Amino acid sequence: MTPRDASDDSRWSDLDRPPLNAPALRRALVRDGGHGGLWCDVDVVQRTGSTNSDLVARAVNGTAEEGAVLVAEEQTSGRGRLDRQWTAPPRSGLFFSVLLKPKGVPVSRWGWLPLLTGVAVATGLSRAAGIDTALKWPNDLLVTVGGEERKAGGILAERAGDDAIVVGVGINVTLREDELPVPAAGSLALAGAVTTDRDPLLRAVLRALESWYGRWGRAGGDPAASGLQETYAAGCATLGRAVRAELPGDRSIEGEAVAVDGDGRLVIATEEGVQEPVGAGDIVHLRPA
Repeated sequence: MTPRDASDDSRWSDLDRPPLNAPALRRALVRDGGHGGLWCDVDVVQRTGSTNSDLVARAVNGTAEEGAVLVAEEQTSGRGRLDRQWTAPPRSGLFFSVLLKPKGVPVSRWGWLPLLTGVAVATGLSRAAGIDTALKWPNDLLVTVGGEERKAGGILAERAGDDAIVVGVGINVTLREDELPVPAAGSLALAGAVTTDRDPLLRAVLRALESWYGRWGRAGGDPAASGLQETYAAGCATLGRAVRAELPGDRSIEGEAVAVDGDGRLVIATEEGVQEPVGAGDIVHLRPA
């Protein structure tokens, strides 16, 4: 580990965590002359509060279009679901947001976008980092560290006006054991990734996201016809598990997670024989009795 002087805020202050190569990322990902792929711009900033908040603001004021990608080397006010804080050292992960405008897809199906992004993240990282990943419903990325499931990433989707949605992704890449915010957290490095070079990891994730978004959009957002529902279920570590759903209003449900329905909701079979779909809430994986 290269010693870091706390007073040195240069972009090369931690040589184990080099900065992203923004020009190379743009050359690899941005569509040529407005034709071809989804991504129209890749903007890398050194520090911001929240890439989601920034990109939502750009979308609302008309300074960002579909396919804009905003990446931060450090987020000071990163957010997860249920307003949880997401913190990590500078350049220790991938923290980015994308702007999507799902034309031809009913708004009722936009709820699949966080799940679609989860499939894309898991697919891209499995290919580029060479590790097994799994998804915890609805939008956590799990890796295995020392035989234990750990959360290495999360996804947060927010509306941006009437016709757009911003999807934010946070992935722990080089976080070390002594840097973990909570014991249940993990990182790609701790899971034995074959590479922690963030440039190819980000390219792989964005290419997978572009592919799945196109496939879903061409099917009119139909999760079954696009193959998204089946693929998500195959990679979802929550299904087949005993879970507790902690719901708004201090209500909870316990049972077995048996399916993800056509609306992206988690279906829980309770001991009373009721199958109850859950669209929002915090899911806890329970240990076998």
